[in-house]
Amino acid sequence: MEKNQPKTGKFARVYGLVLGILTITFAVMLYIAGLQYEQSLALFAVNISIMIGVIVFGIYKFREANNNLLTISEAIKVGIGIALIGAIIGIIYQMIFINIIEPDFMTNMMAAQKAEMISQNPGMTQDEIDAAVKMMENFSGPFLSAAIGLISALFFGLIISLLGGLILKKEEAAY
Repeated sequence: MEKNQPKTGKFARVYGLVLGILTITFAVMLYIAGLQYEQSLALFAVNISIMIGVIVFGIYKFREANNNLLTISEAIKVGIGIALIGAIIGIIYQMIFINIIEPDFMTNMMAAQKAEMISQNPGMTQDEIDAAVKMMENFSGPFLSAAIGLISALFFGLIISLLGGLILKKEEAAY
């Protein structure tokens, strides 16, 4: 008698939606607190912690639904799927935010980054500042930042899934 195996895609969709909602909620909290231009290690740590928590929990719930069995490839499929769906939802929100909610976001973000760069490097010449600003402008387009966000989400999703799969792995014993 063959067992009904759960589908990795179902878990990826459900927990990807959860990740997307939590990502948007955190972004809205930052906006309300006036910290939308802040780029600190602490905020990065919170974002990664949310991602780790949701991906590992999604992998765990998949294992639970699969008679407590999990292979690393299943963990990676679930985790990458969660990261992909969460990233797509986050990117859609980011596009809405940048184009509708706060159309001056990119300009203000560039100004904040320039001020931070100058305060950290007070000896920079005007030519060095101009070159750095030009480079920031080249990498600050909404579509390029969305692509970078998607690629980084998939990269971190892969690492988290692999580690989560190694920790939660449980295969059928061969007799």
